[in-house]
This record gives sequence, structure tokens and C-alpha cells, in this order.
Amino acid sequence: MKNRKVVIIGDGAVGSTTAFTLFTHNTVNEIVIVDLNKTKTEGDVLDMMHGMSFVSPKEVKAGDYSDCKDAHIIVITAGVAQREGETRQDLLLRNVRVMDSIINSIRPYIDDDTIILMVTNPVDVLTYYVAKKLGIDKRRVIGSGTVLDTARLKAVIAEDTKVDPRNVHTYVVGEHGDSEVPTFSITSIGGLSIEKFCAKCGRCNNKNLVKMHQLHETVKNAAYEIISKKGATYYAVALAVDRIIDTILNDQNSVLTVSTYVESEFDGRIKDVYMSLPCIVNSTGVVRILRPEYNDYEIEKIVKSGTELKEKIDLIADL
Repeated sequence: MKNRKVVIIGDGAVGSTTAFTLFTHNTVNEIVIVDLNKTKTEGDVLDMMHGMSFVSPKEVKAGDYSDCKDAHIIVITAGVAQREGETRQDLLLRNVRVMDSIINSIRPYIDDDTIILMVTNPVDVLTYYVAKKLGIDKRRVIGSGTVLDTARLKAVIAEDTKVDPRNVHTYVVGEHGDSEVPTFSITSIGGLSIEKFCAKCGRCNNKNLVKMHQLHETVKNAAYEIISKKGATYYAVALAVDRIIDTILNDQNSVLTVSTYVESEFDGRIKDVYMSLPCIVNSTGVVRILRPEYNDYEIEKIVKSGTELKEKIDLIADL
């Protein structure tokens, strides 16, 4: 195990909130924040350092790309922000150029154990791009994917059913974006399938399929709603990133819907893309992809999501 050092590239809303979230927990020993606006980064670091007596001892600094040396995880949050009314894919070409600069800057400091965690949107396509350009083991280049979308779905199901979200088990898979797929066929609450739970609950008058569709629409549009109200999403994103980092640094073998490289899945219908599927994750990155028993409708939607992602990846294939 390496030295629990995490470098965050990008000190915007997501990067700074991620740094603070890591700062308040015991997972990491060293946090380095890298940003073009070093004055702002120095201010964030100073602000956190003043609270050091409230947290476990750790080193926090405003650094540069050379600080990526010996980092276990390099988290990339830098990029142009998503505008109101703009889809994640609209960000693509603008953020590819940002990634080129970052890739060239971190390349000299990556070793055989470094994990790259991409958070910048559109996360699936950009993770593919970074993995391709770096040329390292794709299991060590992962995206935050639908870890947040899955948490959002758990939250809205929990709110609707009045059950602790930690007792809701479900996944959102596919693209982190508009073609994402909720997997209600394998969703359970307290050991009951959601269909059986809803049938016993009775509050929806057996209209649970309609309610599921409504809950998914809430999840799918959550980022757009938050952006329209406050300009950006970052609190829950930071918690999702913190969860992934905790899984990696503590070698937990947890199942997370990170964005991972898919060589060939679903009888070859999805090939050569990055997308979110349930994966076992530990200190080496993605260990393997799991294949729950989705229903036929979900499989078709997942394949469609993979096809759409492949088309978007092909747009930058020659860049």
C-alpha cells in the first residue's frame, strides 16, 4: 500500500469541496491541490489548516504537477463548468483540450501503482480519452461514473418509501448522463424486491411502475435542477468521490458503479467504451465487472446507452 497521498487537479467547486471532504475524514495522509489559480488554492489550504485541530493529522498543500510523484490517486476535476441548459456531452470538445494539458503534465510522475480518477464531465468519454492518451492499464483509469446517480436514486426511493437510504440497494448504470439506466428489476429494500415492498406498502395503489419512472426522472434531471438553482453541483459529488477514494485506499473490494473500460459485454453488443457498471474496486483499481440479472428492457437500454457513448467517443477518436 502506498502512502495515502491524493492529488486533486482543479480547485473549482468540485475540487475544493472534494478536498475539504477528504480533509474531514481519516482516509488520507496527504492532500495536494493543483490549480492554475494558485492564490485561490493557497487560500483554500490555509482555510482548512486552521481547522486541523478538529480532524486527524494530515498534510495539506497547494502544489504543482511535480507533486503527483508518489501519489496513490490523482483526481481530475479540472475543466470548464457545465452551463445551465447544457448537457454533459456539450462540454466534450471544450474539456478535451483541458485534458490534453493535464495529461502532458502528469505523465512524467505516474508509476505502476497510480490510480487516475476522472470526475470532469462528460466523465465517461473523458475517462476513455485520458486512458487512451496515457496508455496505462485501463483498470487504473476510472471515472466517478454513476456512483452519484446511484446515490441519488437510493435517496429518492428512500424519501418516497420512508426507509433509511442505506437499506435501499440499487444501481444506476450506463452513461453518467441522459441515457443512464435505473435497474429497478434488481432493486431491493430490506431484502424485498421493490415490487414486493411497494405491493405491501400500498401507498401508490399498485402504480409502482409509474412511480419508478417518476423517481428516475427526478434522478436524471437532478444535476440540471441544482445547476439552475445554485449554479453547480458539488456536495454530493464530493461525497461520491470520497467514497471511491476510501474504497481504493482501504482496499475494500467494494461494489461501485464507477465508469470503467468495457472491452466487450452483453454478447459483444457493447465494445470499447467507458461506462458505468457494477464493479469490484480495490487498491489496484477495477478488479472485475459484475453482471446482475437485469431484465430484457434494462439490457436493451444499457446497450443503447453504450452505443450512444461509443458514438461520442468516436467523435474524439482522432484528436
